[in-house]
Amino acid sequence: MYTSEVIGDEKHSLEMMRQMEEEYQKNNEHFFIDVIRNEPSLVLRVHAVTILAEIGGEAAVPALSDVVMHDPDPLVKHEAAFTLGQMGLASGVPALEEAVKHDPEPIVRHESAAALGSIGNQAALKTLEGALSDPDELVRNSAAASLFNLKFLRTYSVGGTAKDRAPRP
Repeated sequence: MYTSEVIGDEKHSLEMMRQMEEEYQKNNEHFFIDVIRNEPSLVLRVHAVTILAEIGGEAAVPALSDVVMHDPDPLVKHEAAFTLGQMGLASGVPALEEAVKHDPEPIVRHESAAALGSIGNQAALKTLEGALSDPDELVRNSAAASLFNLKFLRTYSVGGTAKDRAPRP
């Protein structure tokens, strides 16, 4: 379903953006999941993904994980990884780990490594340690920062993950 079409039908895209404003006011998570799964426009998918960073919950994780793994556009994948990190749910960890290990785009590997640190799940430790030898410096730096956050959470945090405490890094 995913395409590299930036806007596509402008009239349709503008109408969808208007609908997104209405559905955001209702906190309609499922509407934005449907946009991610069914709209070919990169602009619409990015907009829906970023809104889910604020209103999304467990129901959004499978759709966002699929975007991280399968969307053809690195920008959309990057934004989905960021959103998973902001949501802070451990169920997003497997897709982020796969992206850190295998995505061809450094921007996606970097954001996935950063998101793993934001989530703060200790299960990501080995993946992040492996990313310290990534060929891209930004990915290595993101992995190092995330490892530091995991150490902080393990050593000083009252909660088990970043989601369990506030403010989150």
